[in-house]
Amino acid sequence: MNDISGTLDGGGLHVGVAVARWNQTVTDKLLSGAIQRLEEMGVADVTIVRVPGALELPVACRALANRGCDAVVAIGVVIKGETDHYEIVVRESSAGVSRVALDTGIPVANAILAVHDPNDAMARAGSGDSNKGVEAAEAAVETANALAALG
Repeated sequence: MNDISGTLDGGGLHVGVAVARWNQTVTDKLLSGAIQRLEEMGVADVTIVRVPGALELPVACRALANRGCDAVVAIGVVIKGETDHYEIVVRESSAGVSRVALDTGIPVANAILAVHDPNDAMARAGSGDSNKGVEAAEAAVETANALAALG
């Protein structure tokens, strides 16, 4: 049996972060958490691309993956409103970042929050382990290392 798993050692990795400006109060907190955690894991090479909203995240993630990133983190916030637009944006942005990962073979960690209330978004962007940007940064590094271990 060959049991392969990744580590949280980011030394030598280039990680891209695509972040939406929509709901920037929250996305800035998610980005801050992700960057801090990447630094703690030893990632010295980080490229950040800012786009208008969650629907633009997949193309930004693909650009980062195609330009040499070992892993990518997608950061966005979609807050439910009174129209069906919420469902469309959540579904398409999530499907898009998944497609980028499958098409490129580069891990894309999804930190696109889909919440019903701005307070829910802020709760997921708090400090420490409750910050979903931190969680996504860890998932990106661990998955990149696991895939590298496959050879």
